[in-house]
Amino acid sequence: MDKSTTVSFPAAPLATYRIESLAKVMTPALAIYVDVVDSNIQTTLGLLDGKPERWRPHVKTTKLAAIMARLIANGISNFKCATTLELLTVCETGARDVVVAYPCLGARARRIQQIASIFPDVRISVLLENESDVDVWRGTRVGAFVDVNPGMNRTGIEENHLQEIVSLAQSIQRAGISFRGIHYYDGQRYESDLAERTTLAHRGYDQLLRVVGALKSHSIATEEVITSGTPAFPCALSYPGFQNAGFIHRMSPGTLVYGDTTSLCQLPNAWDYQPAALVISTVVSHPENDLITCDAGHKTVSADSGIPNCAILGHPELIPLRPSEEHLPIRVESGYPIPRRGDTLYLVPRHVCPTVNNFDHCLMISQGRITGIETVTARGREAPITVDGAGDCAAG
Repeated sequence: MDKSTTVSFPAAPLATYRIESLAKVMTPALAIYVDVVDSNIQTTLGLLDGKPERWRPHVKTTKLAAIMARLIANGISNFKCATTLELLTVCETGARDVVVAYPCLGARARRIQQIASIFPDVRISVLLENESDVDVWRGTRVGAFVDVNPGMNRTGIEENHLQEIVSLAQSIQRAGISFRGIHYYDGQRYESDLAERTTLAHRGYDQLLRVVGALKSHSIATEEVITSGTPAFPCALSYPGFQNAGFIHRMSPGTLVYGDTTSLCQLPNAWDYQPAALVISTVVSHPENDLITCDAGHKTVSADSGIPNCAILGHPELIPLRPSEEHLPIRVESGYPIPRRGDTLYLVPRHVCPTVNNFDHCLMISQGRITGIETVTARGREAPITVDGAGDCAAG
């Protein structure tokens, strides 16, 4: 593998990330740089004209109650999540409005209803794409968004099936469920050229406004429209149709709180985002002249987005190869010094969300020092449970 296959991204120098007193730390370790987290939050709020109500971050990235609390302290009260554990965690942390952005059927739906009853002051909503699901939420305090498929072909009603969308919204209202609006996750918009990505995203938003118009023509008010994870975030910001639109438009980028090599390449260089979640790794072997191995396999740094699965901060000459479960081999380019066994490497994940989910605990870092250890609160999932008619839970 040559240098052309590595992942390049803008980042602060290695010196900014060095941590004191690492001799007492067992690696691999997840390090969250809270000063960088705060900076990334402020950068996002600045792009939103200082209006935190325009942001509905997805907490599948942040995972930690401690980081969710930092978002809330900055005025963000609306969130998205995917799992019931994420929902429980963000509600416990102080969220005021949470959308479970995942199909909710069977026992999962009953668990969400139970969490909604535990937190009556939190506005909890789900996504619906089929009229057969409406009865599940009848008589509950859970609201509903219609999930519209923007072409990602993962979930939702196709964006050009206007009558089907209108019919579902009408069924939601007839059932006495609060119709919240439209969820439109254009996660397939990650073209490397931002101008091309923006053109395609705006074309989709034009259709989205036609959806809202079709609802309005049937006297159905759209309270909120949710779009845009991290790659489409700049596209949504520049779309004029979302300005003074007659509905609340919220964007849901979550990855940019921590950053990773993928998102840092997708966002404009002028935006001052930096990686805030790194994996601290140790060189454990030197099997060949130009090859070293560190203790950060794919059970540590997720490889779901491809190889290389990370970049070694401050060392573009170190080329990560295909990891195994616990080992990451790294090729050293010719002419560069070979890291020694026991040396520390700072790894920036290619995909930070599942990487954070690989850890039970993380180091909290401020100004180069370890200030504490936090549990990765929403890691994994709740234990399987059943919910009986009285609302009591038992281990499944």
